[in-house]
Amino acid sequence: MQRMAFPSVIIVPGWRNSGPGHWQTLWTHTLPHVLRVEQDDWVAPVRRSWVDRLSETIERAPGPVVVVTHSLGCITTTHLSASVAQRIQGALLVAPADPERRGVLVDFAPVPHQRLPYRSIVVASHNDPYCPVRTAGAYARAWGSEFVRLNGAGQINVDSGHGPWPLGLALLQSLGAEVPAAARAVEPA
Repeated sequence: MQRMAFPSVIIVPGWRNSGPGHWQTLWTHTLPHVLRVEQDDWVAPVRRSWVDRLSETIERAPGPVVVVTHSLGCITTTHLSASVAQRIQGALLVAPADPERRGVLVDFAPVPHQRLPYRSIVVASHNDPYCPVRTAGAYARAWGSEFVRLNGAGQINVDSGHGPWPLGLALLQSLGAEVPAAARAVEPA
């Protein structure tokens, strides 16, 4: 019996990157088949540059991909061209940014409101300081995404107490990515 090939996982950090201890960084080191997008400028993001870098990373990956995004990475993903988006099997869109509420992110506005051509899950918290949950819910409806609403999870990052984030790993696995048992068993320090 031939083993099923898993898609590559593309980690797409948001504004200011995802530092040590962030679940995206932890996953980069524990999951197989991972590529991480590295932007030239994490502080003053330019949409065209960010979208181009994400497109290049997806095109470098073998076979289909699952993108794992956080904050501005979610919005960057929705700006991809149709030809690049066809490589995406699924997307985990966590704590999407609201670029219309934060001046430094305005180049990413307006946020596309078209249905995404792949399965996607938006995860947002009712107390995210960077994007109201009703805005995240509107994104999910427009994109045709499943919507997971968390209570008291902030921006779903280190500051809100999220390290390895087992729930996120389960959602990632539901999108077809390989999540080894060892990665799921990691407990916060």
